[in-house]
Amino acid sequence: MSSKDYEKALSSSEQSGSQTLEVHDEKTSNDPLPSPVTAQVARPANKPKLSAAAIIPIWIVLSSAVIIYNNYVYNTLQFRFPVFLVTWHLTFAAIGTRVLQRTTHLLDGAKDVHVSKELFIRSILPIGLLFSASLILSNTAYLYLSVAYIQMLKAFVPVAILLISWTFRIAEPNKKLAVIVVMISSGVALASQGELKFNIVGFLTQAAAVVFEASRLVMIQILLHGLKMDPLVSLHYYAPVCAIINLAVLPLTEGLAPFYEIARIGPWILLSNAAVAFLLNIAAVFLVGAGSGLVLTLAGVFKDILLISGSVLIWGTSITPLQVFGYSIALGGLVLYKTSGSK
Repeated sequence: MSSKDYEKALSSSEQSGSQTLEVHDEKTSNDPLPSPVTAQVARPANKPKLSAAAIIPIWIVLSSAVIIYNNYVYNTLQFRFPVFLVTWHLTFAAIGTRVLQRTTHLLDGAKDVHVSKELFIRSILPIGLLFSASLILSNTAYLYLSVAYIQMLKAFVPVAILLISWTFRIAEPNKKLAVIVVMISSGVALASQGELKFNIVGFLTQAAAVVFEASRLVMIQILLHGLKMDPLVSLHYYAPVCAIINLAVLPLTEGLAPFYEIARIGPWILLSNAAVAFLLNIAAVFLVGAGSGLVLTLAGVFKDILLISGSVLIWGTSITPLQVFGYSIALGGLVLYKTSGSK
């Protein structure tokens, strides 16, 4: 694959990936359970379709609801077990996708995907490891940082993707991409400088999540190039892998503590929380192809602005003028990257 073709594919993949599975994120995230990004999107003819005017508002509501609900669980209900919650979301998604596969046409694309043992070990497993790390770290950040500030930091994902691609000579830098890197980097730096409740642990945790997420997106384009998966089919394969990985991590991090807390918050909280995240991934299937890249990018920007505004209104988060200015610069670079950054 040529450098130019790689950049185009990566821009497209990052676009769809940032819009799905943000459970823990945003993922998804980023970032909803943030949804796994795919190499290429399959659109079976018999799959139901919704207009952009119908699905984009639904996606914005669900994507925002997942993040707000997760933050509510972590900080209001004080259920501060991100590894457990991510594992539960992935387990719910693994079961849910298999139910949908048997009862609907939403996962018909899985019939065209043949995962051999070699493909699993060489591609699915390493990408699953990156995905698990991204989800766990991005959710852990909510224990230390506000929803508003985390959304600002997520704008750095495209920069991380470009830097990784340039470092390993997967893509060649050019002046336009350099301008984008400078815009987003300076914007995020200003937003961080203006953060009134800056927490170094939370910042480093979210920064690590960004690195793992960017690495995942790059690896998908390298290892799964040409493999057709939509977000739901991708989740069908990755959710079980990531759930098992997380189960191995759970005893080493949170132990049995979250299980003792389930009775306190109630099982319906966990069920409804996972259900909203899963609905987001279903919405992502209809979102892909519903509008142009510019329309979907602007929808994502609008969603981020709503989340930041919601953080101010719901939790009383303080936003400084410097943060508004910095984030505006970063958003400008983000829109430029997703609409013309790879051209």
